[in-house]
Amino acid sequence: MFKIGDMAVYPAQGVGVIENIETKDIMGSEQSFYVIKILGNNAKIMIPESGADSVGLREVISETEIPRVYEILRERKVTVDRQTWNKRYKEYWEKIKTGSVYEIAEVLRDLLILKTDKDLSFGERKMMDIAKNLLVMEISIARHCKQELVEKDLDAIFAI
Repeated sequence: MFKIGDMAVYPAQGVGVIENIETKDIMGSEQSFYVIKILGNNAKIMIPESGADSVGLREVISETEIPRVYEILRERKVTVDRQTWNKRYKEYWEKIKTGSVYEIAEVLRDLLILKTDKDLSFGERKMMDIAKNLLVMEISIARHCKQELVEKDLDAIFAI
């Protein structure tokens, strides 16, 4: 699926580059692993090639998918759940863990909308930053531009 040098998105961690494909002997059976260096924090992750789909490893979105992400972010006719912050946090974290750029965009949008009505908890503010960073990184790679340009786009959408 991936080859050395490819960019890939690992859910909740962000975009990484496939640095190597290693074969390891696991209990007498050889298995191939992707060695991924996450760009945001330089963490190295090994993912079994055979389990890449099940953990949600995917390609970076194409440039043609970016307008849909921005459309989600601009949507204001949404009902933000007013449940307790910890239930909301759990729900949003599940969306981030899917690795779907669209679900991450929904989390960012909902938290920014919620922020206009009330103070966010520390956990929600941290999650908002995570969602924004994940989007900025992936969109900047898809657009082949600097992250600062994407941040300006997102700030303009929310007039931050």
